[in-house]
Amino acid sequence: MNLFFRVSPMKGRRARTWKRYAYTLVVWLNFLQVFGKSWREATARDVEAFKDWRLTDVRNDDRIKAASFDTDRAALNTFYTWAWGKYGVQNPVSGVALASKSGGRSGQGLGPGGERRDGLRPAGSRGRQVKWMLRAPFEQWRDIGLRGYGFDGLRRAGWAGPNEDRDAVFVDGLYGTGLHLQEWGSILDVEMPRSAGNRLQRAWLAAACVKGAKEGRWYRIPRAVLREIEGYTDPLEGSRAQAIGRAQRRGTYEKIPYKRVVRGYNARSRLLYLESGGSLSVDVLGPDERRLLFRRTASGPEPLALWLSPNGMPKKFEGWEDTFTAANERIQRVWTQAGGEGLVPLWCRPHMCRHSFALKWYSLLSTVWQPQLDGFTEQELLDIREMFGGVWYALSLMLGHTRIRPQRGRRIWSRSPHCRSTT
Repeated sequence: MNLFFRVSPMKGRRARTWKRYAYTLVVWLNFLQVFGKSWREATARDVEAFKDWRLTDVRNDDRIKAASFDTDRAALNTFYTWAWGKYGVQNPVSGVALASKSGGRSGQGLGPGGERRDGLRPAGSRGRQVKWMLRAPFEQWRDIGLRGYGFDGLRRAGWAGPNEDRDAVFVDGLYGTGLHLQEWGSILDVEMPRSAGNRLQRAWLAAACVKGAKEGRWYRIPRAVLREIEGYTDPLEGSRAQAIGRAQRRGTYEKIPYKRVVRGYNARSRLLYLESGGSLSVDVLGPDERRLLFRRTASGPEPLALWLSPNGMPKKFEGWEDTFTAANERIQRVWTQAGGEGLVPLWCRPHMCRHSFALKWYSLLSTVWQPQLDGFTEQELLDIREMFGGVWYALSLMLGHTRIRPQRGRRIWSRSPHCRSTT
């Protein structure tokens, strides 16, 4: 089982995937141990029982959502597919899928569009709702949840927000760039362009930080976000410098093992020059390695990571989930104190910022694109889209999708109950 994480297909996966798949395997082994079985003896029936226990068994106080079990299913299938090729162990996950495709009533086991669905995949795993926020409610969510304001637009008395500038610019950056949490949360300060006259400044996203891709790509940062970053990184008044100063006085950075000291950076070639000699491309540095990059200053070592925790250490991108949760909880309290009843009108998750970015640019691209096509025949429109792409192609490039598949004969934008705003 240890070998599974050292060879293909897991060798090239990210550490976050290793951790999630390892957790699934531990839970699976514990489940089998209760029935006195080893992983080599597992059958399709055991996998179905595992699914029932994880999702619906009332005796299990740690039941999970359908989307989480979908990850468990993928992890088990990947492991047993490898084990079948390596040791000839039967894959019990594929046994469930085969059983679901054979026999039964007509139409049983069919997914959306009439295609056969995996019998082990939970029915709720594909019903993920796409939610977004328009700019005005997003700014209200940010100001109330992260900047200490109330629903009346006034800052609450006694508000103490030492990381207010950091948190506000981070969520503004997510909303304005459309990047994944992992991507925006792993940026180095040397990768940030200066706020120039352009409303949207171009910046490079390193390959090792791009989710699900092997190459880096360009993206755009709004000028307002760059100006907020300059305030956050201000050496006199920004909270980043204050966090670094506290860490330097405590000697925190000197205690970090395996850190790399950088003496310079070439923005054109995207190379970091190391104090120990040689150079290193930022494209090969993943989120974990980036937290070990430092430079020497007159006051002591200083991290290159843009986003820092209050203790001065580079913040893990997973930790931003807690920031969003804390903001939602604060809005709940403010709403209740203001006499509100029922559901809170504002709440946000990191990925909703990406959905909001997509909705904004879909609307803008459609407004620009559609008038140019008036008067063309259906065949001419198909030729134009085949040659130059269309709104969805352009939007896919902006979002950094690695695979762009045209949806022929299918309505890809409609008023769906799975696509809705939170306001």
